[in-house]
Amino acid sequence: MRDFDDEILDYEDDAEDRYDDFNGDYDEDDFDTGLDGNEDSYDEEYEEEMEYVEAAPGMDAVYDNYKSSSIGRIDPNDRTLTVVVKNTSGADAQAVLFGANEEAAQPAGVTVIVEESSHKEVREESKANPFKIGGMKLSVSDPLQFDHVLKVVKRTAAGSNTERVYQPRNATSPQNFTQTLIDDDNFEMNVTGQDSLRVTVKDGVTLVFTFTVKARANMGNLLKGNNVAELSTVPRTTGLPQIDLLRKRKSMAFGIKPRKRRVVRRRRPRPMPRRYSVGRPRRLVRRR
Repeated sequence: MRDFDDEILDYEDDAEDRYDDFNGDYDEDDFDTGLDGNEDSYDEEYEEEMEYVEAAPGMDAVYDNYKSSSIGRIDPNDRTLTVVVKNTSGADAQAVLFGANEEAAQPAGVTVIVEESSHKEVREESKANPFKIGGMKLSVSDPLQFDHVLKVVKRTAAGSNTERVYQPRNATSPQNFTQTLIDDDNFEMNVTGQDSLRVTVKDGVTLVFTFTVKARANMGNLLKGNNVAELSTVPRTTGLPQIDLLRKRKSMAFGIKPRKRRVVRRRRPRPMPRRYSVGRPRRLVRRR
């Protein structure tokens, strides 16, 4: 039976015969690639120009924060957008919310106001710092306004146009106890320069949207070497104490309460001292 080391040496010898010098003295001219005359000269041109520059002292510690633990937190008082839409044109008209890239003009008689700042400021900020809406309250002056659906439109500069329809009446919430208010905690929408929210407003009706920002990108964090993402860790308030207190509790997986881990302290036994017994030496008997 052959030794294992001898078989390994045979494999190495065979590899050297197949691929020229296996130990490192590789000659590119002796290796037949089948692409003679079509070689790429990228390595020859840039091999000498490539230089690896060592980072300055302390730079690794500063710019090593692009991980999940460095995600910022949104201030609970800085995550609400109150958008008021009014139609005094004398007929039904479509209002456009957001949509910074397209900058579609509002119809005559339709006004869109953001109470916290302005609609123009929100549009400009969505270009550089896009955000995600998670939760919406919609109050109207006429309950028949809910018959009109909301359209979430995503339009790109290349010409593609994606439209999703949202019906406010499908929202279910304990707060929907009046005919003029709908609260939907599951409403989500990405607001970038490409996204817009369109709704047909009845004549003489006022709509009030209350959006809650769930996540956003803060490009200013790049200057500090932190993650650009910022999340909201505080649950969205509904105004009902029972629901708000329930949401503050930690969520359970599949509704099953987690088991409490029982901490058991194990004591390591002390090593017993070795005891040597001195007695008569045993006589060894060799069997035949």
